[in-house]
Amino acid sequence: MGALDGKVAVVTGAGRGLGRVEALELAMHGASVVVNDLGLSRDGIGSDTEPADSTVAAIIEQGGNAVAHFGDIAEWDQSKELINTAVDKFGSLDILVNNAGFIQDSMLQKMTEEQFDSVVRVHLKGHFCTMRHTMAFWREAWKKEGEKPLGGRIINTSSEAALIGALGTGNYSAAKAGIIALTLSAARELQRFGCNANVLVPRARTRMNMGGPSAPLFEKPEEGFDTYAPEHVAPLVAWLASSSSERVSGNVLQIWGGELVVYEKPRRIFEASTNEAWSFEAIDSELGPFFSDKEPIIDGFGI
Repeated sequence: MGALDGKVAVVTGAGRGLGRVEALELAMHGASVVVNDLGLSRDGIGSDTEPADSTVAAIIEQGGNAVAHFGDIAEWDQSKELINTAVDKFGSLDILVNNAGFIQDSMLQKMTEEQFDSVVRVHLKGHFCTMRHTMAFWREAWKKEGEKPLGGRIINTSSEAALIGALGTGNYSAAKAGIIALTLSAARELQRFGCNANVLVPRARTRMNMGGPSAPLFEKPEEGFDTYAPEHVAPLVAWLASSSSERVSGNVLQIWGGELVVYEKPRRIFEASTNEAWSFEAIDSELGPFFSDKEPIIDGFGI
């Protein structure tokens, strides 16, 4: 018996990289999978059906069930068609894994409006569209089932870029930060349906980071343990998709190599109060000493 036997999953961006290994992992644990991928290049150009078809073939070869979907997840009707595909082909939808996206590197002072809009569209709006149609489906199913817990799972993919504000990818960092907030809101809504929503922050070698300044960090070693192999991320996705994660919702989790992290929600690190309105001088007397030994920015991945 697999942990996901009888479950139906949609995985976006599942033709390559993280999405592909996640789809294979879910299928290995028994889920039927709708493999969505538009087949775009790293910077969002063109289209190709081969990546999605290849993942479907690999799942079927390992004894699983899968179908391909080639729609644009940030387009309203096509994203709805994706969710309908899961229901029409496999009878339900239990798991949504959002992974699709591309990147267009640029310093903010040189970034074009199109570069900003297109990256935010595919990541943030793309997550919203699939989530919206999934949650609407679950709401109706919940009502039909007499308001019994459904056990649905949403797993959204953010990035460390959202946590550190990565240099040269302000559009991507902003979109990925938005995904965290969107997921936390969804987790609150889904609670009444007995469903969960969590954020995955993978650290893995993908097309996203192999073309940018962080590429040397993620290079595959000639020998020994491959710390940043995308396959290391997939088991956490399967766990979050399973009944084992029943009490896990509204969390930000990270995995790479042999490391597993759960991030604490934002918390206060400084507090002060007065019996009157704050003046410039009073603020300076409190915050000046507090920030005097702190660096202006946090660099790197040791968050």
